Amino acid sequence: MNPGRPDAPAPAPPGTTTPARRPSRRLQIGRVPVGGGAPVSVQTMTTTRTADVDATLRQIAEVTAAGCDIVRVAVPGRDDAEALPAIAAKSPIPVIADIHFQPRYVFAAIDAGCAAVRVNPGNIRKFDDRVGEIAAAASAARVPIRIGVNAGSLDPRLLARYGRATPEALVESALWECSLFEEHGFTDLKIAVKHHDPLTVIAANRLLAGACDYPLHLGVTEAGPAYQGTVKSAVAFGALLAEGIGDTIRVSLSAPPVEQVKAGCHILASLGLRPRKLEIVSCPGCGRLQVDIHRLAARVEAAFDGFPHPLRVAVMGCVVNGPGEAREADLGVSCGNGKGQIFVKGEVVRTVPETKVVDALVEEALRLAPATDPAP
Repeated sequence: MNPGRPDAPAPAPPGTTTPARRPSRRLQIGRVPVGGGAPVSVQTMTTTRTADVDATLRQIAEVTAAGCDIVRVAVPGRDDAEALPAIAAKSPIPVIADIHFQPRYVFAAIDAGCAAVRVNPGNIRKFDDRVGEIAAAASAARVPIRIGVNAGSLDPRLLARYGRATPEALVESALWECSLFEEHGFTDLKIAVKHHDPLTVIAANRLLAGACDYPLHLGVTEAGPAYQGTVKSAVAFGALLAEGIGDTIRVSLSAPPVEQVKAGCHILASLGLRPRKLEIVSCPGCGRLQVDIHRLAARVEAAFDGFPHPLRVAVMGCVVNGPGEAREADLGVSCGNGKGQIFVKGEVVRTVPETKVVDALVEEALRLAPATDPAP
């Protein structure tokens, strides 16, 4: 299991409460529990050719180090399916096989030891006719199935009925496919209904949450480049997770998988659903500043990249808000007149030249770190 995965939600900041989770049945995705009150998991998908085992495993190692809990790999062809046994055996986190178009690869993924299989019924020819076989194979291997319904691949019958990929159409498609598995006694299912519009994602998942008790995977599909996609995903996930809806998430960015994972972890931490690590609080800038706060904040962020301890660091540019923010942070700096006052737990511990601010913050952070780590 990912060593960074939390075993329980993070404690909420003082004066706040974590959202009550929607009751759902629990699945086991490899060694990671999903649903039933388990911590919300962060997922991503590899961008390598799955047939390139070494490259795929290297990327899985990178996302694992960034905090990923579960990883999905594409299986578009036979050579990709043939690579699954080695990847599933060597991956440090559970592997989900992503299957489109060819149902035979579902069986290959199950035989390969994948922790779960994602199917998009709208993209699989005559999928309804193969559900019994898939359910039997998955049940025998104790492999959960994720029903993934995307706006871009909605069942043509539902598109004809609704005219477009409405929340109701997405939900009806997902529940219909679940019912086919239920007819065969298979209920180890997770559902994802995705759309590029955050409001459609919110509406669809609210409908699903009230219509079933299956675990739900949240995603804004084709969310866009890193900045735009992170905003859209944060809007949808924040609204739903604040209502207790959602058991796994993926921030689908046109950016490397590691960046998707980092964004997902930050979203969960901001809601108290994942232990926070380093958090940098910095002011936006105004006419009072006597320092290039944007450059200073960037330098601090770079210096603390990969810092594993849960510190809140305040980088402030003037004495108006600086002291107050410093009192709320573990560590901070308030700059002016070419100098920086270094705060630790709200108290000024020293004043250093502006050129030495970053070094001073790192030094104090290393002193503080052991006291801020959560108890094992």
